Amino acid sequence: MNSTDDPNASKETAAYWIQGLNLAPHPEGGYYRESYRSNVQIDALSPDQKIPGSRSISTAIYYLLKGSEFSAFHRIRSDEMWHHYAGVPLTIHTIDSAGVYISRRLASRFEGGASPQWLVPARTWFAARSEDSSGYSLVGCTVSPGFEFQDFELARREALVRQFPAHRSVIESFTRA
Repeated sequence: MNSTDDPNASKETAAYWIQGLNLAPHPEGGYYRESYRSNVQIDALSPDQKIPGSRSISTAIYYLLKGSEFSAFHRIRSDEMWHHYAGVPLTIHTIDSAGVYISRRLASRFEGGASPQWLVPARTWFAARSEDSSGYSLVGCTVSPGFEFQDFELARREALVRQFPAHRSVIESFTRA
């Protein structure tokens, strides 16, 4: 079945998904809703003391970017697996603690080197944007140990540029002044 055979294809807009999944604005940009939080708790105190207290073993959200919106550079204390569900490909930009920059296409098809899922390791700075400003990207993010907003750090442009001056251009593209 192609998109012209699918009676729902014309309905699948950003607004369709935002309303249907009851998504709300996210502090880093875009829209989200938590869809899963494990009832199983673990002591998440890591050997490097960077995750204090207990956490759900896993959480998941729906996340949507539309038009020219972007997910601003941020990092969390857990691994985050991204999954592409619908819409146009999305590019994830990462900078690890050693200053290594990687960009990765996320899409439901393998075209252009894309993959339907990709892992952002814990404590890695990352940002994302849909590749087509006239479209949208609906993804899912699974976090383990589970996400808590206290583990979320939104990048400050000046500080990130000072830390990684070689990546000034991408940092300025994915942070807010």
